[in-house]
Amino acid sequence: MSFDQIAWLPLCAGVSAAGLLLSFLALRRRGAAAGLRGAAWSLIPIAAYLTGALPALWQAGTAVAGFVTGLVFSPLVWAGVIVAGLSALLFLVSGVLRKRRRGAGAAAGANDRPAGPPAVAGAGPAPKGGGATQPIRRPLPRKPAAPAADDDLSDVEEILKRRGIS
Repeated sequence: MSFDQIAWLPLCAGVSAAGLLLSFLALRRRGAAAGLRGAAWSLIPIAAYLTGALPALWQAGTAVAGFVTGLVFSPLVWAGVIVAGLSALLFLVSGVLRKRRRGAGAAAGANDRPAGPPAVAGAGPAPKGGGATQPIRRPLPRKPAAPAADDDLSDVEEILKRRGIS
């Protein structure tokens, strides 16, 4: 059936009239907001006819319907969908392998470091053997915390101190 074979004025007027009747019922049962919203939706078909938008809407609808039927019933399209899914799967697997490789590289680098606690000032004699020595690390003195000016912020400051953020 083509666009010109349909009597659009009676069809659009009938759909709008039926919608307005249902909108009136909605107004009485569910209130003014539901009735007005229904009336707004009901006026769209006759407005589309009067503005001449129906041919454009008809073309858009037939294009979408043709695309969907071509997608559903075409084995070639389904092969394309399967290839696209395979491509997405390969991207996901490569991302997992990449993260696993980075994690293994970081763990191997951690094993290359010398074991033992860092040197602290006055901890003992320097290592012997003529090799390079590590610099002595001294802990930084902590500043005494200022008393809280506001009781509401004291809880926040306490949490920050426990987390090492001060």
